[in-house]
Amino acid sequence: MPRVSRQQTDHNRAAIEEASSRLFREQGIKGVSVADLMGAAGLTHGGFYGHFESKDALAAVACRHAFAQSVARWEKRVAGKSSPAEALAGLVDGYLSASNRNHAGAGCPVAGLATDVAREPADKPIHAAYVSGLKALVDVMLRTQASGDPAADRSRTLAQMSTLVGAMVLARATRGDPISDEFLDSARAQLLPADSVPARVAKVRG
Repeated sequence: MPRVSRQQTDHNRAAIEEASSRLFREQGIKGVSVADLMGAAGLTHGGFYGHFESKDALAAVACRHAFAQSVARWEKRVAGKSSPAEALAGLVDGYLSASNRNHAGAGCPVAGLATDVAREPADKPIHAAYVSGLKALVDVMLRTQASGDPAADRSRTLAQMSTLVGAMVLARATRGDPISDEFLDSARAQLLPADSVPARVAKVRG
C-alpha cells in the first residue's frame, strides 16, 4: 500500500480531534468508543493508534481543542465593547442561549465535560487539560470586571462562571420542560440586573 502523505496524516488527525471533541461533549467520554470516534471522522478503527496512544490521550487533546474554540468565541464577544458591563452582557447572552443548550457538541466544554472529568481518576491527562482551559475562560471573564480590587474581581468572576455553568447543566438536563428556559432566564437576570446593560437573547453557542 502507498504511504499516506504527511498532509493527509495531519488532515486525518485534525478530523479525529474535531469529531472526538464534539462527541465527547454530546455523549460523554465513556459513552463513545474508539470505533465511534473514527467513524465520525470518516476513518477506519484500525488507524486510531497511528495518531494517539490511547483514548485517554485523545480525550485530553479533544478537551484542549474544545476549550480553544470556546476561548476564541469568548474573546470575540468581549472585543470592542465600550464598557466592562457590555462585555459581560456579550458573554452572558451568548452562553445562556437556547442554541448553546441544544447543541452541546459545539458548546462550552466547561459544562459539557464537567461531569465526565470529575469521574475520571485525578492522574488522567484530561484533568490538566480541563483545568487549563477553564482558567483561560476565567481570564477572559475577568476582563469584564471593573471594581479595581483584583481579589474582589476574581471572586465575582468565579461566582459568575459558576452561575453560567450551573444554569447550563440544569437547562440541558431538563430540556423539553418549561423549567429549562426558566433556568436560563433566571441566571441571566441574576448576572445582568435591570440597571445594567440590558440582556439580549443571542442565537450563538457558549
